[in-house]
Amino acid sequence: MADKNKGAVAKGPKPTGKKLPAVPESVLKRRKKNEVSVALKIKQAAKERRSKRNKRVKIFKRAEDYVKEYRSKERDEIRLARQARNQGNYYVPAEPKLAFVMRIRGINQVHPKVRKALQLFRLRQINNGVFVKLNKATINMLRICEPYITWGYPNLKTVRDLIYKRGFAKVDHRRTPLASNSVIEGRLGRKNIICMEDLVHEVFTVGKNFKYASNFLWPFKLNTPTGGWRKKTNHYVEGGDFGCREDKINELLRRMI
Repeated sequence: MADKNKGAVAKGPKPTGKKLPAVPESVLKRRKKNEVSVALKIKQAAKERRSKRNKRVKIFKRAEDYVKEYRSKERDEIRLARQARNQGNYYVPAEPKLAFVMRIRGINQVHPKVRKALQLFRLRQINNGVFVKLNKATINMLRICEPYITWGYPNLKTVRDLIYKRGFAKVDHRRTPLASNSVIEGRLGRKNIICMEDLVHEVFTVGKNFKYASNFLWPFKLNTPTGGWRKKTNHYVEGGDFGCREDKINELLRRMI
């Protein structure tokens, strides 16, 4: 009896002949569409990562080139001054092309012509400042509204501090913070200005796209200088505040940023 049970094979339920339910064609299409979409997203993400990495390298290379340019220009100025001094002559540097103009007085008793000049400079509030390209037209406008402004020639450190610390962009007529390079690239990318260092370089060197870069920047809103003003109704050379103060504007802006 044991030998009969040992040779027996266990058998499962007999097949009924019914097939498994088929997957609807709509589900198969949706699965295939999702697979294609996921693959496309992965490919797009990899492409964006490569693009961002290449852009970072490009921005870093540009920043290095700008530093070399600034240092080379500074060394040339020192070399020319030394050569002139050794030969018993005087070295006269080139006339500055860039000015920073700031409003220091309010709206009381302002002549319409002066008000229009201030409006063209976009100086509508006290302690507002803008970068201006110096030429015959702008110098004449500065003379018209001189009792209400102070201006001078900013150096590289001042330009960089203003843009990095107090810089805001004009995007769709709104004051937008310069939180990333994408804000700059979105508005000035066609002018080959894609990052903060490009913007600083274009403003400081008064390049061919200075008009677009300056208009892109919202007028700077500065604090009252530490220690206060001296006397706003007197010219700077008379111990007051208004008028041209040449490179002394840098010391004033350090107290206002």
